[in-house]
Amino acid sequence: MITRRSLLAGTAALAAAPLLPRRAVTAGADPEIMEAALARVQIAPEGYPQTEIWGYGGAVPGTEIRVAQGSRLRRRLINSLPQPTSLHWHGIRIDNAMDGVPGVTQEAVRPGGEFLYEFDLPDAGTYWYHSHNQSYEQVARGLQGPLIVEEADGPDADRDEVLVLDDFRLDPETGQIAAFGNMHDFSHGGRTGNIAVTNGAFNKTLAVKHNERLRLRLINSSNARIFALELRGIEGWIVALDGMPLEAPQPITERLLLASAQRADLIVDVTADDGGEAHLVRFEGEEGFSQVLFEVRGQASVARRGPPVPLPPNADMAVTGLDDALRSRLHMEGGAMRGFASARMDGRDVDFREAAQAMNFWAFNGVVGMPEEPLFVAERGQTVRVEMRNDTMFPHAMHLHGHHFREVLPGGGLGPLRDTLLMFGDETREIAFVAHNPGDWVFHCHMLSHAASGMMTRIKVLA
Repeated sequence: MITRRSLLAGTAALAAAPLLPRRAVTAGADPEIMEAALARVQIAPEGYPQTEIWGYGGAVPGTEIRVAQGSRLRRRLINSLPQPTSLHWHGIRIDNAMDGVPGVTQEAVRPGGEFLYEFDLPDAGTYWYHSHNQSYEQVARGLQGPLIVEEADGPDADRDEVLVLDDFRLDPETGQIAAFGNMHDFSHGGRTGNIAVTNGAFNKTLAVKHNERLRLRLINSSNARIFALELRGIEGWIVALDGMPLEAPQPITERLLLASAQRADLIVDVTADDGGEAHLVRFEGEEGFSQVLFEVRGQASVARRGPPVPLPPNADMAVTGLDDALRSRLHMEGGAMRGFASARMDGRDVDFREAAQAMNFWAFNGVVGMPEEPLFVAERGQTVRVEMRNDTMFPHAMHLHGHHFREVLPGGGLGPLRDTLLMFGDETREIAFVAHNPGDWVFHCHMLSHAASGMMTRIKVLA
């Protein structure tokens, strides 16, 4: 059974919220303005008040940025918010100074201030941008948007649709974003919402045609929700993960898990009959909800059959030299029901109770929050292997800035290129990558409440 309803406590399903206008923009000679400011939009179903958000361009998600591979992006951030902010360009192999991490690559932009971001875009793929200052709050308030870098020779598809999957925790009486700083969110699975949206809209609907071939770019921009997704009335293939093309399209035969910050590019064919419906289904346990409804109206002029050809690979992404790699370990501790015996916080050893009183619940290698020394220092071009052990009760989406990595699989094989790896409780996994990008790069859990309460470290790549 597929259900379309609001998850606001004590409310019944109402009509879908109207879509907000979007426009694609391209890189130009002069920097375009990205103003971070307060706005009001319709997130809850109609009949509820509009919700006050913090957004770019008065919308959530922010305006889609769509540019050509190899171009140069220039954007001037203007901060009209009551808090300092910054912009992180998630998944892009970027110059370190443009990475947008306060305290590591730049100072946070004060209210009324501005910052010019300017960098090249070497890789085609599906990426996104978001605040990296108090991100557990600012991203959840709406400071995020899609960044699409187009291949010179794209796939054979009728349409290209970007679907930003998110959730909001709204007060069921007022329709406003609920308060932050909840101890349960920080110490358990993170902040999850009570209403799931696509491109800022509850009960998103798209018109399609029977036999139409679509490229669907899925982006999980939520704070902590793991989207478990299935296709109904649609069949297709995964062609890219976290922006990086797969060597061969992978048929979609089971549920697709997208952790916070992960992306997946799909090529799909609409198999539902004219006049029928297809769905992108979101599962919560074993109960299915229509995340996106595809209304099938008409027939495509050309019916394609068989898998698509692979997307063109991005350059210089090989992971070699595993036998001689620099090796490192990352041990995750903390959280509810486990805690830790002792960890370093603010220059001294504390127990879990004292750390929790300061709203810190997690530790990497016995350190709460950003350490004084990096996890490791690598020479430029050196291969690195990091073994990660999740000694907690909760999943964590581990994101590495400035690089993509491959998982080292049992038996020595390598998984697909990713920038964010979902690790469940009590799992041990290993990643490998070539440290090609000089600078200090943050490595953290992208369940953003977890990052804010201890799960943050960095690596250093020498020039």
